Amino acid sequence: MTQLMVAVATAAALAGGGLLAVTPGMVSPAYTQAGYINEAAQVAPQRIVIGLDLSKSNPLIDQPEFAAKVADRIAGIVRHLGFASEVHVRTFGSYDASANNFHYDAVISVRERPEAVAADVQRLIAGTPVLVQHGRWQAQNWTNILAFLDNMSQSIGCSGMPTAVVLASDGIEDSEYARLDNPHDHLPAPEGRPFAGCSELEILGIGQGTRSPSKTVRLREEWMRWAQEAGFSRFSGLNDW
Repeated sequence: MTQLMVAVATAAALAGGGLLAVTPGMVSPAYTQAGYINEAAQVAPQRIVIGLDLSKSNPLIDQPEFAAKVADRIAGIVRHLGFASEVHVRTFGSYDASANNFHYDAVISVRERPEAVAADVQRLIAGTPVLVQHGRWQAQNWTNILAFLDNMSQSIGCSGMPTAVVLASDGIEDSEYARLDNPHDHLPAPEGRPFAGCSELEILGIGQGTRSPSKTVRLREEWMRWAQEAGFSRFSGLNDW
């Protein structure tokens, strides 16, 4: 939690209380503890793994309006999670643990209500351009999406509850596995079905920055094929929404 609080506070402070600053304490006074438990108990627990792509090709790192849009959509997902749901936030780009050592893990509960967790995640994602601009996070030269997903399948996985992986990424894999900026290159087939049991892979911002509808379609088709082969039940790749 400490890393998230520091990052959120830094983003809000550096933004000077402007667009990236979201008012804390969004839970209504009428939302009683008993009411929360009763409502949350009616929603089955889910797990959401959120990956923030810090590669230099991704508009998330330098376009505040786009970052705010992504943040709002992901916060909406978190806000509707039920009791005992898990939220995990990671960054990725280079295949270098020291460059992506940020992590945040929360379990929705009476003390960690979905509105509060959603508000923190929203501030964090919306503040990504500020965090990068001021050196708290580093813009990275590579885009290791496949390696990030492999790490998540090993460290978090899909067992125990419905699990969705949401990537704030342009989807342009740029690694030793594939260079998707090259129209003749393709994602390799996954080894086995590492995400069997996972409900969905969603990429928000796929093709953003390319200014090419045809490239966006190609990227979506690449990731749809890969997601199906990897075991995800559904895939969604949104350029805009």
